[in-house]
Amino acid sequence: MKLPRPIGVGRDRRARRARPIVLLLLLLIPVAVVVSASANPVTIGSKKFTESYVLGEIARRALNDAGIAAEHRQGMGGTIILWQALQGGQIDAYPEYTGTIAQEILKTGQQLSFEDIRDALAEYGVAITEPLGFDNTYALVMRRSEAQRRGIRTISDLRQHPELKFGLTHEFLDRQDGWRPLHERYALPQQSVIGIDHALGYSALANGSIDVKDAYSTDAKIEENDLVVLEDDLRFFPKYEAVFLFRSMSPGAITALRRLEGTLDEKRMIHLNVEAERTKNYAFAANLYFGPGKGSAPSMGESFPHKLARWTLRHLELAGFSLLLAVIIGVPLGIVASRGGWIGQGILGFASVVQTIPSLALLALLVPVPFFGISMRTAIAALFLYGLLPIVRNTASGLQDIPRSLRESAVALGLGPFTRLREIYLPMASRSILSGIKTSAVINIGTATLAALIGAGGLGEPILSGLNLNDHATILEGAIPAALLALLVQWLFDVLDRVLIPKGLRI
Repeated sequence: MKLPRPIGVGRDRRARRARPIVLLLLLLIPVAVVVSASANPVTIGSKKFTESYVLGEIARRALNDAGIAAEHRQGMGGTIILWQALQGGQIDAYPEYTGTIAQEILKTGQQLSFEDIRDALAEYGVAITEPLGFDNTYALVMRRSEAQRRGIRTISDLRQHPELKFGLTHEFLDRQDGWRPLHERYALPQQSVIGIDHALGYSALANGSIDVKDAYSTDAKIEENDLVVLEDDLRFFPKYEAVFLFRSMSPGAITALRRLEGTLDEKRMIHLNVEAERTKNYAFAANLYFGPGKGSAPSMGESFPHKLARWTLRHLELAGFSLLLAVIIGVPLGIVASRGGWIGQGILGFASVVQTIPSLALLALLVPVPFFGISMRTAIAALFLYGLLPIVRNTASGLQDIPRSLRESAVALGLGPFTRLREIYLPMASRSILSGIKTSAVINIGTATLAALIGAGGLGEPILSGLNLNDHATILEGAIPAALLALLVQWLFDVLDRVLIPKGLRI
């Protein structure tokens, strides 16, 4: 005699089968692909300081005025990241300095002529414009009042003051023409040396946290903060003439870029830097270079709502794709890890080790790897690796916490291993699994702000720009939306708890 099926059993079974589909669809909701309106625009990169931002904007507008579509990927990082991006084809051009090319890219301590630099770069398939017209050399700066009080005028004078505290940019600390060779050349005795962001260093100098920092000779903040540039009396620093490096571009684009050669002197560049930091608008400062009535009408750049939408969509792309990958790979790994043994311990150990790597270091490690480079792929890969541990660990824990009596009952009913996993074990562990996915999603939303360091965009763009300008309002333009996104994700997963977790487990 066939017993009647209990009311609701079929419905619950269909609901369980539908849950993976619902989860997949909900995870795909934040994955929005931003399609560029123009095909293959020329991509200009820039480093993470004001002058590089301004020069990048000048190049972008020069190309646009010539009828060539161009975009500017702001503040992508330091020299090596930009150089790798240029070689890898992620960008087509970026502003650089002859001294940096010789010391950091060509790795030579010799004084190279401009012709030597041009010939050496040609071997890498990279071309160079003639100098733009100004020399932006490295310098050490102090507060004018402090330098006068101590009688310090040259870098050599620093030998008499070992108590001074130095705050130097991280790039300068490691450069071939940076702190270590400078320290040896001048026999400087200072031991209190810390690494600090370029823009934040000026604030630290102003409030007395440090006494000396490295600077660029055309920095706007030197005059703004009443600082004095210490004379390089042993002539340690080479010339840093501003140029543009570029790879294969159309003849029209190359011509437009070369029109910038010899058009900027030091005084004019300082003025543009001052205006960029005064207005907090790099595009506005770049438009001053062209002057009234020249080229296209001056533009103040995108409106804030348009920029916010672009940043947010890219942020959701990064977090959404990486989370989807982490779920697809992390849940099966968690299932394997739940069985214990050396394989399970190895999976959990790997996920734990990845979590201990600083996020910025992980991004930097992935950049030189073939296929990645300076791209969204690199950011998504790093976020995926960071999102694995909560999902793997919670999946394994949820499965291991299922009572032994329940497992034995499932075996006694004659259910196969896959059926037991799908119909009993995963539904029982669903609350723990979803909790891990939620934790991973929130981590990804926060960590994705660092993707802007390699030009991948997102809500990290205004945060980096604000740090550079020391502008709290600009920082909050990225920080507040990122925090709200994290709260929104938290709320969405609370809703998912009601949809995907069996009612009995929610009580």
